[in-house]
Amino acid sequence: MRNWRDIAIAAGFAAFRATGLHRLLAPMTRGRGAILMFHHVRPFSGQVFAPNRLLEITPEFLDRLIVRLKTHGFDIISLDAALARLDLPKRAGEKPFAVLTFDDGYRDNRDFALPILQRHKVPFMLYVTTGFADRTARMWWSELEQAVRRLDAFELDGPGGRVRHEAKSDSEKIRAFDAAYWLLRGQGENVLLSTIARLCAEAGINGRDIVAAACMDWDEIAAIAQDPLCTIGVHTLTHPRLAKLDFSRARTEMAGSRSLIEARTGRPARHFCYPVGDATSAGEREFALAAELGFQSAMTTRPGMVLQAHGARRLALPRVSINGKWQNMAVIDVLLSGAPFALLNRGRAA
Repeated sequence: MRNWRDIAIAAGFAAFRATGLHRLLAPMTRGRGAILMFHHVRPFSGQVFAPNRLLEITPEFLDRLIVRLKTHGFDIISLDAALARLDLPKRAGEKPFAVLTFDDGYRDNRDFALPILQRHKVPFMLYVTTGFADRTARMWWSELEQAVRRLDAFELDGPGGRVRHEAKSDSEKIRAFDAAYWLLRGQGENVLLSTIARLCAEAGINGRDIVAAACMDWDEIAAIAQDPLCTIGVHTLTHPRLAKLDFSRARTEMAGSRSLIEARTGRPARHFCYPVGDATSAGEREFALAAELGFQSAMTTRPGMVLQAHGARRLALPRVSINGKWQNMAVIDVLLSGAPFALLNRGRAA
């Protein structure tokens, strides 16, 4: 069951494939390269109600994607190497680069993605949320999914008052999750977390158990950090939408997480990633904070290729989301052309 956003995206991909326009535009729209965003890498569960499926791809798809990148002439390089390229003008005949980034610190990145990355000998960024490693932060999006899976109905307070959402069948659960997700995304962090905590209590769910099952602990993170292919990055203490926090707390989230990561891994943590990362979650204040704290780069989730202009905007870098709903190489071909982002961003740096 697809919502209107998925239908619109599918229509856009179909239009590019039918016309071949993306292939014609690629030399002009590909820019210097792409930073690819991943979350979970794990086998497909087969569940119909899986509203966070956009955050997961299968190991087989990751393997095929790496092959596809190489086939399309991308150099898969480290983030540091990509930033070094941005310091220089593009050379004649230079290949576009691809940087692989994995957010949050999920255990499946180690169990399923790492063997593939090692086999292909490709570097990667791992952005760690320290509160997931020490089990003090909450994965509210997973909590919401599991609560809706268990509940047959629930109530939420909205602009027009309290509304009851039926959630008996898979289709009802999909609609109920979507309504709850976007309603709560419009609220502050405290309202979002407290509301989902109430739903978890109603459903008998322990949020800490969800984090412990999904995320690496410090010993596991320290081990993967020693892999020469891995660069460790910073993804805050508790994974909040930083723009929703006051200045002092936002600064603590950014600076405190870096200190913890460096202390627990013994590795430098020079690169940052904004949680959620859209325009409502990270903006100019957060970009300035990243600069003040001395980060060498910072990732958003704003869609786009990396253009030469991003050399001066490396604390607000765009990424290409590898969305689990679109595990299709024809879609990947469209995305890697950069054409959809050039149209979406009207030729400007995202």
